[in-house]
Amino acid sequence: MTILLLGKDGQVGWQLQRSLAPHGPVVACGRNECDLSDPLQIRSVIRQIRPSIIVNAAAWTAVDKAEAEPDLVRRINAEAPGILAEEAAELGALLVHYSTDYVFDGSKGAPYVETDPTGPLSVYGRSKLAGEEAICAVDGRSLIFRTSWVFGARGDNFVKTILRLAREKDSLEVVDDQLGSPTPAALIATVTGVALAMVRYGQPGKMAKNEIYHLAAARPVSWCEFARTIVGLAGQMPGFKLRLKPDAIRPITTAEYPTPARRPANSRLDCTRLETDFGLQMPDWQPYLERMLQLLALKQNGY
Repeated sequence: MTILLLGKDGQVGWQLQRSLAPHGPVVACGRNECDLSDPLQIRSVIRQIRPSIIVNAAAWTAVDKAEAEPDLVRRINAEAPGILAEEAAELGALLVHYSTDYVFDGSKGAPYVETDPTGPLSVYGRSKLAGEEAICAVDGRSLIFRTSWVFGARGDNFVKTILRLAREKDSLEVVDDQLGSPTPAALIATVTGVALAMVRYGQPGKMAKNEIYHLAAARPVSWCEFARTIVGLAGQMPGFKLRLKPDAIRPITTAEYPTPARRPANSRLDCTRLETDFGLQMPDWQPYLERMLQLLALKQNGY
């Protein structure tokens, strides 16, 4: 059973290379091997490999830059997933795809469930929702995992940005009125592996169609709280030389920090359906953050 992994060099794709390996041979592709903006190349790669499972961890994820490149973003995040679904259906293959909390407008006063109305506020969010819709329009089998605030030791993310700023600055302002769950790339990869194992052995039994699940770590926080935790933990490790202290991170509102793309105020995802169907319990994100910081500290010290 061959698995085709797209986006091997991203945060999630890097972790998936390990979690997918027990399920069969993995053909891992980056942008050079399979560019999601090129429909002909997508179809050619799939038809050559003829995988039993396609895992799409590739996407345009630069939220603010997406506002200036809507056509390219749509090709990668919306049209390409539809092509993947079509090719998977032709092969009788399962498609695994990752979406985002940004498909919601953030106005709900509680965590979002899978059936809540969507209402993306940005080019990125609209493109990811269109990708979901393109997949679900195909009569095939797919697992779509909506996740949020992804971080990991590989690639660019909020954690690394805060660490860089903490080396440069004595004070910092961070948005405090947007709530969500920081979600480790390693957790996403682990859950994907568990889900594939259960699907292969017939659990849950309804996996004969397209399914959407929310996948996020436990304990939502604000961006400001997350930043303070990052700096607090890193400041206790010998590998980091930080000027910034947690109490020097000042909370501000979204209105005080305008960005090209609008973000949802509420990015909390209810993962009850995922936990029930796959027998899981979403863990707290902080132990994953601590491990990531330990790895970065070792790297900085030459290990």
